[in-house]
Amino acid sequence: MPPSPAFQDMIRRKRDGEALSTAQIAAFTAGLADRSIPVEQAAALAMAIYLNGMDHAETAALTRAFAQSGRVIDWSEAGLDGPVLDKHSTGGVGDKVSLMLAPIIAACGGYVPMISGRGLGHTGGTLDKLASITGYDAYPDLERFRTVVKDIGCAIIGQTGELAPADGRLYAIRDVTATIESTPLITASILSKKVAAGVQGLVMDIKTGSGAFMETMDQARALAESLIGSGAELGMTTHAIITDMNQVLGSSAGHALEITEAVDYLTGTARDPRLHACVMALAAEMLMIGGLAPDRTTGEAQAETALASGRAAEHFARMVAALGGPSDLLEQPDTHLIHAPVRVAILPSAAGYLAAMDARAIGHAIIRLGGGRLRADDAIDHRVGFSAVSPIGAETGPDAPLGFVHAASEDAANQGVADFIAACIVSPDRPAAGAVIHEIISAGPGGTGFTNA
Repeated sequence: MPPSPAFQDMIRRKRDGEALSTAQIAAFTAGLADRSIPVEQAAALAMAIYLNGMDHAETAALTRAFAQSGRVIDWSEAGLDGPVLDKHSTGGVGDKVSLMLAPIIAACGGYVPMISGRGLGHTGGTLDKLASITGYDAYPDLERFRTVVKDIGCAIIGQTGELAPADGRLYAIRDVTATIESTPLITASILSKKVAAGVQGLVMDIKTGSGAFMETMDQARALAESLIGSGAELGMTTHAIITDMNQVLGSSAGHALEITEAVDYLTGTARDPRLHACVMALAAEMLMIGGLAPDRTTGEAQAETALASGRAAEHFARMVAALGGPSDLLEQPDTHLIHAPVRVAILPSAAGYLAAMDARAIGHAIIRLGGGRLRADDAIDHRVGFSAVSPIGAETGPDAPLGFVHAASEDAANQGVADFIAACIVSPDRPAAGAVIHEIISAGPGGTGFTNA
């Protein structure tokens, strides 16, 4: 396909730090969707955007164009009696929050049409976790998706070719051109799928730390402000919570293992304190921006009640069954989730306290076990990962495991043990407990600037 002079002009303008017009952005998006823009020109413009950025108006225009490149769900005629809300995470290790959060919001009167993704890099994807449930259909047609959301209050699915296809093509190009970490392109990719899903209010969970893509607070704040500002341009109320990713979130990392932890959480069998704090903060924020709670304190109380009453667990079970999974997953998770044949304790050589953890390295250790992808078409082993992971500050030693590795073979398990120990620092001194919630950011008064809660 020959290069287009019009696209060449866009590349030149952005290369020179100039803003693209709405018409140019629309033409670029149309070229992505119908493949009239060659890959090399799309890649060149992505790199120019990566290097020179976009303002909120440009980013909102790109988001809107991405969303309108496919179907956009309109819930206005569905007769919903509550707000359409969503949450999106930038990804982490052991981040299974969506599995509990969507049914909690549904149990509180909201509707959650959640478009989730597969694992990216060292992080685990919600769709990969759900794929470990026998029969679960993560790619239903849009009519089934709409029906499940309306009838049950939540559905967690993957991006189909009908939703924001232009974003899907550019994302594949970015993945191989070192432009993944572009703040405006991340913003447009995330928000376009929310616009396409008809979301009215969005809460972003922006991870920061060793296991996050945004490793510093400055990077996390920049992304938060881009998402909030662009969301405002689109008429979508968007708040961001910056949360810690300097250790595994919860007590497990690995697809089937995290489903088990989610089931235990929803049924009250076990709830990791850090994971619970993260879920409650996000739930309270969603309920507040959706008008279902007057403030965060009330919202958190409502979320706690949804858990204690069993209503959140019921919504999760109904969602799983409605999307093809087993109807008795909560009662018999071991029947429907496959298990790795080898389970080995991770025992450090010296006693002490877990002082630090390289969460990114643990994510890479899961990939080495077979639980992640090195290439987009790689098959993954849903059985493998780590369980009973100690939090930072826990006592550990030869008789107190850091956790357990689940692997397909003895050799893989031994490598998993070595990788996990190498990712941890054990100290004779107990470290201070770190915060789970760092900041809550929203638009300032009158929609200008940004404010912290």
